[in-house]
Amino acid sequence: MGSHKIVVFDLGNVLIRWDRRLLFDKLISDPDELQYFLDNVLTMDDNKLLDSGVPLAEVAEAAVRRNPQYRDLIMAFATRWKETLGDVIEDSVQILEELKARGTPLYALTNWGSDTFASIEADYPFFAHFDGMVVSGREGVVKPDPAIYRILCDRYGFTPSEAVFIDDSGANIATAMSLGFDGLLFENSARLRQQLISLSLL
Repeated sequence: MGSHKIVVFDLGNVLIRWDRRLLFDKLISDPDELQYFLDNVLTMDDNKLLDSGVPLAEVAEAAVRRNPQYRDLIMAFATRWKETLGDVIEDSVQILEELKARGTPLYALTNWGSDTFASIEADYPFFAHFDGMVVSGREGVVKPDPAIYRILCDRYGFTPSEAVFIDDSGANIATAMSLGFDGLLFENSARLRQQLISLSLL
């Protein structure tokens, strides 16, 4: 299909930096305490609940019930969630814009909470480059579950073999490839550019 091949982007840590530490580094000065908090109090399991569509307030309330002594820190996650987002990865956005200029169909497939995504959706003008987006929190299913990849393809009318999928998670790439996508594990924007050039997409 040459330059008309479809490209599917993950968002977090491909186009926008995301890390819970960006918030909690400001709130917990001791590195050991910070690590304990992220491993045992407000964990990636909590984040997966958020990604699966549980509202941010409910995720925080459940964490407070388990760890009442950390109430203030957990509630900071609910009220200051946007501070877990870092800078736009400008070189990746430049790649997105070059693909758009070439007429490449572009889609986003992201693990992101429904309410948290709604709160930032208008903040990133480059989202307008996508021909469609599938957000895990709106679907109730999270990568690497194959079902969310099928939702993307069924909704927008293409097959995995027509598409290249870019993600920073090896597990997400493995599922994509098992379904027939070309998979590109995102390491940095320069490497991604070379990979897309090698596929004749740039």
